[in-house]
Amino acid sequence: MNHVLCGLAANEALPPELVDRLIAVADSEIADHLAQRTDLSGAQARALAARVEDSAVRLVHEGRLTAADIDPVTQPDAALALLDRGAGRPEWARLFAVDPAVGRREKLAACPGLPPEVVETLAVDPDVGVVAELALWGTSEVAARLASHPHAEVRRAVAANGATSPAVLAMLITGEGLPPARSCLVCDREEIPYVHDPQCPRPDCDLLPGASCDGSHESTVHNMQWQVLGNEATPTEAVVAFADHPSMLLRCQLAARPDLPPEVAERLAVDPLPGVRADLAENPAIGEALIRTLAADRGHDVQRRLAHHPQVPLDVLAALAGSTKIGATPVPRIAAASPAEIEELAKSPCPAVRMLLAQRRDLPAAIRDALADDPDAKVVKSVAPHPGLPEDRLRALLARHGSRVAAGVAANPDATADLLVELSRQEPPVRKAFREIARHRNATAPALLACLADRRARPIAAGHPALPPPVVVELLADADWQVVEAAAANTSLPRAVMTELVP
Repeated sequence: MNHVLCGLAANEALPPELVDRLIAVADSEIADHLAQRTDLSGAQARALAARVEDSAVRLVHEGRLTAADIDPVTQPDAALALLDRGAGRPEWARLFAVDPAVGRREKLAACPGLPPEVVETLAVDPDVGVVAELALWGTSEVAARLASHPHAEVRRAVAANGATSPAVLAMLITGEGLPPARSCLVCDREEIPYVHDPQCPRPDCDLLPGASCDGSHESTVHNMQWQVLGNEATPTEAVVAFADHPSMLLRCQLAARPDLPPEVAERLAVDPLPGVRADLAENPAIGEALIRTLAADRGHDVQRRLAHHPQVPLDVLAALAGSTKIGATPVPRIAAASPAEIEELAKSPCPAVRMLLAQRRDLPAAIRDALADDPDAKVVKSVAPHPGLPEDRLRALLARHGSRVAAGVAANPDATADLLVELSRQEPPVRKAFREIARHRNATAPALLACLADRRARPIAAGHPALPPPVVVELLADADWQVVEAAAANTSLPRAVMTELVP
């Protein structure tokens, strides 16, 4: 791979004539970068698609090519991509429906709005993978028809289809009204009873680990049940019996359903496996009483997941924050807090609660400033990137807490160029701060040059437009390919150098 040319292909400052020259020599990697350019003309997009067919698919997804630009015979993947977008021609669908390549028929089966005769052809395709794709993406009418297909894999796909009707989904669970499935992917290939070895040494085997069949197609049926439980169109009354199912995976899927009845939730709350209770803990369907019960559950991940419940009471959240590692992901209940609740949270005696609040980036100025003056470094670290903090306050919190908040200060969008330079010269160096400085819009050459000394910040700094052009040119010969690509994509790279680099 030519990393210099890949970087140039992504360079927003590359003039049109050099884009033309790159298209003429592009391989698949260079073409992938070129296809993402927003300034490609129609002629350039067509030339690139003709040069590298793989790029045509991306150009279609980017909306840069239309049906008039594509030949389905020489560019079948691009034609299928247009059909997938609903922008292809009906005659293409008829062509691909009888294509000898199974993979193309599978892609066609996933496309919307297919002509009725094409749907009929695909529904009786000799390859079960094609029929399964149609079952997965087809209309509710198609799903209803294929629910009685003799192959269990097709029924599994129907179960996952969001268009499948509630009545059909219920039938897949009970089996009432459906003939028994006659085959699955396992008994198609192996003499039953058979259990697929998770360490299967056969390089051409694509059966899932543990796939099994004793004549009842049990692993495929299990997967179908899992899909039905995860399908929101499945009637509630059809799934409640799974609360006592021996499969933990099915109970977990049930525990996450947004229509879970309270009595079923209570049964799952005492499930012997913490994974089930953890999925239940984050389910918006559970009420306050059950939330408070689960708050005392020390099972793995239950309390952390409960902290992310959108309706968790603030007093419960405060207790969880003090004893559980909630993580850096914003907490929904904090994000939805009212102005009065924000004031209450800001005064919490628990630093972990104040830290969670400090992660918001829309706090009133008075609350933001109070959190910036917080005595706890974890709170200050969280609020340091908040926009609106003036330079004197940023310097004050940096003086109080030093390296513990340096990265947060560097990430503040209002950090000045001078402050970023000072942060880049801290002793001992703060590695995380280098990465934030390297991507900061206000960073200047002195700070960026310091960032180049850090291995992880170097590729980021190499692409910053404030880096001096001579330095950018030097980085084109760097030993790290990520640095090379970033430098080549840097808009500060002199035009004369670009011209020399492009064949």
